[in-house]
Amino acid sequence: MPDTLPTIVHLDADAFFVSVELALQPEYRGKKVAVGGRERGIIASASYEARACGVYTPMPTARALKVCPDLILLPHKGGYGEVSRKMFDLCETITPYVQRNSIDEGYLDLTPCGLKSVEEIERVVRGLQKRIWDELQIPVSMGIAMNKLVSQIASKLRKPRGFVVVEAGAEASFLEPLDIGKLPGVGTKTETELQMRGVWKIRDLFTKTERELAALLGSDWQSFLAMARGEDDREVHTEHEDAKSYSQQETFSKDIGDFTEIERVAKGMIDALMPSIRADGKRVKTMTVKVRYGDFTQETAGRSLPESSDLEQPFYPLVAELLRKAWTQSRALRLVSVRFSSVEDGGRQLDMFAETDEKRRKLAAVMDQLNKGKLQRVQHGHQLSAKKKTGD
Repeated sequence: MPDTLPTIVHLDADAFFVSVELALQPEYRGKKVAVGGRERGIIASASYEARACGVYTPMPTARALKVCPDLILLPHKGGYGEVSRKMFDLCETITPYVQRNSIDEGYLDLTPCGLKSVEEIERVVRGLQKRIWDELQIPVSMGIAMNKLVSQIASKLRKPRGFVVVEAGAEASFLEPLDIGKLPGVGTKTETELQMRGVWKIRDLFTKTERELAALLGSDWQSFLAMARGEDDREVHTEHEDAKSYSQQETFSKDIGDFTEIERVAKGMIDALMPSIRADGKRVKTMTVKVRYGDFTQETAGRSLPESSDLEQPFYPLVAELLRKAWTQSRALRLVSVRFSSVEDGGRQLDMFAETDEKRRKLAAVMDQLNKGKLQRVQHGHQLSAKKKTGD
């Protein structure tokens, strides 16, 4: 079983506005169909049959009818937002971590789902793809990878109804043979300019010197090259109330392999997150630790407490346990993160430790008050680095 698994999914609905209309008027399936205004309008969405004839978004409707005289033009009927909501609600039946980027695309993070193999991930995601079709009659394409960047590119490669999996460690080899225009941010104009200078495929970037890359891409050429290698640190974020979580991460200036230091940093994240949890009147039950290596592969481990809490102390002992479970310690780390999930509303604690915890909560409230603002006046002992403790 692989040490790391591709758990980031990009969902991209195929010709979404057209698909919503075809769900209501299935007699037009397989035909050249577009959604848009007939008089002085533009094409908002076109079926793939219409695209094959040269109809695209946002082409003026008059021009679309010239390039495709038998185009069936459907007016906007609305209801797109409701269909989108139902689509993403189905996504949340398999993971609470769903980022709704727009009405027709978003990301899912399957990391906390406990899936053990690529095959199991494929089965779950194909099941979701099928369910969206069965219940909503909306075809979607799925890209699965280790990060948002690669999963987004993968989802768009084999539309419609695409399904592409990029396994951990295969990001660079997956991207290299693709046209340079497949990279996000490379528009038609930039693509043409790059082609004029010999960059047709993503792999062609790696034949250029640093000076040539700077001339081609400007001062941000290193970030662009990292993207071409498939490197991406972005998290899947959600503001959906039912999927709320609290997380923090730290990317180190250089890879480190000191377990004590990593444990200190992770405990510091608990200290940083808990005041926000208390301020929101919430408690959390599950803590997940993620580590990322220099080659951008990553591993995670999580555990839930018997009861939810808004105190730091119950989670401290889990840090070393989860780090040892997630981290192959012979490898130095680029990043570590802590995420709290299984969020519940706060309330009176009724267990045998309620009195002790209430004392801790009062002390925590005092610390929270003292530490308001950017300046952290009071620290836990483990927040001091080993060097500070020894006076080095």
